Amino acid sequence: MAVTTERQGQVLVIRMDRPARRNAVDATMTAGLDTALNALDDDPELRVGVLTGTSEVFSAGTDLVHGAGPATSRGGEYGVARRRRRTPLVAAVEGPALGGGFELLLACDLVVASRTALLGLPEVRLGLVANCGGLFRGPRQLPLNVARQMLLTGEPLSAERAWSLGLVNVLSEPGEALRDALVLADRICAGSPAAVSASLEAVDACFAQADADGWRATESAWAQATSSVDSTEGVKAFLARRAPRWSRS
Repeated sequence: MAVTTERQGQVLVIRMDRPARRNAVDATMTAGLDTALNALDDDPELRVGVLTGTSEVFSAGTDLVHGAGPATSRGGEYGVARRRRRTPLVAAVEGPALGGGFELLLACDLVVASRTALLGLPEVRLGLVANCGGLFRGPRQLPLNVARQMLLTGEPLSAERAWSLGLVNVLSEPGEALRDALVLADRICAGSPAAVSASLEAVDACFAQADADGWRATESAWAQATSSVDSTEGVKAFLARRAPRWSRS
């Protein structure tokens, strides 16, 4: 299965499990993530979700061969990116979280990352743009110029730098991100369920209009990027493992 779940008391661990494809998101994984997060929000016995990958990689983003499948009615892209949740979601990151994988992280409420994790938005190197929230959540959760550099160069950020900038809540030793995320989840569970839910919804409401504007800007940027031959060339070059030949280079 592309997505597995495990209940640990009041916590639901949601694991992306396509190691052969570096946990790239295809239609099956999108459906699995949507189902898992629906269960997280709909079960009153569940207080916190933890989204993680394998010990080697969080997620490499969209499966460029098969695509990520259609957006879901409750979650949007990947079944996650546009979801309005009532239950906190913690990312537990080992290894790379790139492209859509980083956007999955940005869609979570808290982030626990291994010191060896690597975070990035390499879409411009494919002739594309980040289209699952990275264009507006990145600049919101990081200093503006740091986010700009990631978006414009495609160069990744180390977990240690992300922690120093406030994006990562807990910096873990290698192999300990899930364990530390569960500790953080238990600390959330110590609070009032009603108060935690109300606090999460209030914070999200503060950014609702900004998110709506961000999605419109993203759709415009995506249309502009994909109207260029560079978007086709970038993906072809990536799959062929060669340097792209851009239209104006």
